[in-house]
Amino acid sequence: MISQLTVTEPALLAAATDLVNLVYRESEKGLWVDGAERTSLAEVTALAQAGELAWDERDGQLAGVVRVRRTGGGVGEFGMLAASPSLRGNGVGGGLIRWAESYCRSRGDTTMRLELLVPREWVLESKEFLHSWYSRLGYRVERVGQLEEHYPQLAPLLAGPADYRVYTKPL
Repeated sequence: MISQLTVTEPALLAAATDLVNLVYRESEKGLWVDGAERTSLAEVTALAQAGELAWDERDGQLAGVVRVRRTGGGVGEFGMLAASPSLRGNGVGGGLIRWAESYCRSRGDTTMRLELLVPREWVLESKEFLHSWYSRLGYRVERVGQLEEHYPQLAPLLAGPADYRVYTKPL
């Protein structure tokens, strides 16, 4: 069952933080310097308090999480998508994306957006998988940006040069 995460229950927030960091540590292996984390408990708590997190619960356990926000101008955005590795292939990620799209559409957004970080000089299979998956879901690359130009605070944490692809989809 997918619902918006607005609670501040410490155990759930910690589980969401741990899940995001685990999934990104695996899927972005080699992109970041050793020890870099995707998020922190403080960030996850702030996102939950702002109503920007949704989570999927299965059998009483956290199955997945996604950040959803409205960026203005009729555009919604999702990110920080993470599904429990033990449940991959069971529709957790797709369900969270459909929920995010429905949530933004119901609030008047006409476009959905996401960003995908990719290494500039080598191929990371998990990112190629995500590109194919997002494409099958109707997302198209709108532009490519250099991470250090648009997110300079993250550049020192990179193990090498990286770009981010901005994908959009009409809702």
